[in-house]
Amino acid sequence: MNSVQLFNLTTIGYFASMVLFLVYLIARSPKLALAATAVAWAGFAANTAGIALRYFEAVDMGYNQAPLSNLYESVVFFAWSILLVYLLMDLKYKQRAVGAFVIPFAFIGMTWAQLGLDDAIAPLVPALQSNWLTYHVITCFLGYAGFAIACGASIMYLILDTQKDKDNKHGILALFPDIRVLDDINYKAIMFGFPMLTLGIITGAAWANYAWGTYWSWDPKETWSLIVWFVYAAFLHARFTRGWVGKRAAWLSIVGFAATIFCYLGVNLVLSGLHSYGGA
Repeated sequence: MNSVQLFNLTTIGYFASMVLFLVYLIARSPKLALAATAVAWAGFAANTAGIALRYFEAVDMGYNQAPLSNLYESVVFFAWSILLVYLLMDLKYKQRAVGAFVIPFAFIGMTWAQLGLDDAIAPLVPALQSNWLTYHVITCFLGYAGFAIACGASIMYLILDTQKDKDNKHGILALFPDIRVLDDINYKAIMFGFPMLTLGIITGAAWANYAWGTYWSWDPKETWSLIVWFVYAAFLHARFTRGWVGKRAAWLSIVGFAATIFCYLGVNLVLSGLHSYGGA
């Protein structure tokens, strides 16, 4: 078995987990929630094994590099990061309905990687041949994963907010966490993601100085990274100084994740710049 086959199993696992979480919302069976979580863990294990195996496959080909060298590998790592942060938060909150709104992000990413991207292992371009790349990519994607969890919780919050004037929640909403719990998940996920993104920008600047001789060059990726950073800095500032919670915080979290996705994919695929190799 090779790494691509393991990633295929990962995609199947995330799909099965997503479907089980959705069925759980309809059937309201705790056993289905437990099964969905177990399958998510299995998919995460396959994702982890695939990333590790891909590293050794690259070494066997003579490339001593982390499996973060192109868009395919970065999307696979993004899906892995989402599951890592989600499963850790699930251990704390045990709010299984959240999985129905978070696992789809990882499933969509893996499906796109497997069906639409080139999975060939190739040597790193000279600009990427630095340990700073590993530090930069890992911290950025852990930050992105935190923002994905926050976005999923925020979508649930806004759906639930439409029923706030009713005494009892009905249908699938009955399994949603309390609105204060969703707000807390949104806040905690961003409190995790924001320092990770900050470290990602700092290590990226160090890498830029190593590769291009300057810490900052207002490349489109750098500019959008700064925009995303300011959005989440505004989120935390508004929460600490203005008491922004609930609906306004949820909307800002969703806007922040949309900006994050554009920074990650839109800039690479649409705009040209020093990071254009990331769209390969």
